[in-house]
Amino acid sequence: MGTDLTPVNAARVSYAKESHELTERDIRLIKFLARENHTSPFRHAIAQFEVYAPLMVARQWWKYIVGSAHQEGTGDSLDAWNESSRRYITEEPAFYEPTPDEWRSAPENSKQGSGEVVRWAIGEEAMYRLSQTIERGLDHYEWALANGICAEQARLFLPAYGMYVRWYWTASLQSVAHFLAQRLEHDAQAEIQAYAKAVLTLIEARFPVSIGELLTKKEDA
Repeated sequence: MGTDLTPVNAARVSYAKESHELTERDIRLIKFLARENHTSPFRHAIAQFEVYAPLMVARQWWKYIVGSAHQEGTGDSLDAWNESSRRYITEEPAFYEPTPDEWRSAPENSKQGSGEVVRWAIGEEAMYRLSQTIERGLDHYEWALANGICAEQARLFLPAYGMYVRWYWTASLQSVAHFLAQRLEHDAQAEIQAYAKAVLTLIEARFPVSIGELLTKKEDA
């Protein structure tokens, strides 16, 4: 909802001014708002995404919803999150299974994150063990459903963190920029980085000037 004109017109409404076509003067205003941290105008522009990702990515993403009302003193949250639930659905489960060359080592100097790719033989064994875990979990899950156990308990058998979930994320432009500023960083988990790059591509198409300036502000901070 909105374009780069949305924060411009939100900022100028106190003077009863309105732009109908983005001009160089408007772009200068966007740059000023982002640089000086006048962020409320950017909260009038809204974006909605449908996301399909492993649960481990969803739980990292969810932190931005829980803390959104406290980001840089923004006040009330302009974020919403609605996720599919296996309390109600029993559609075919899908899982994230890294290939042998996608398994990463533990970092040497940190308790979180990851390091270089592990040896192929280790990655191959990891892939096999994960596949076996998923297969056993699915077998137990299907057994539970077939024997009349409710879906909300049968799901306990599913290996959770690699299982794909689907949700709608609706957020203000400022909130999207906050998410991107952190999850595009080189030390962010690789899996969520990939989703952040996709979000950036989509949001740039709608708000090219605003998102560029908001992210530049983060880089300069």
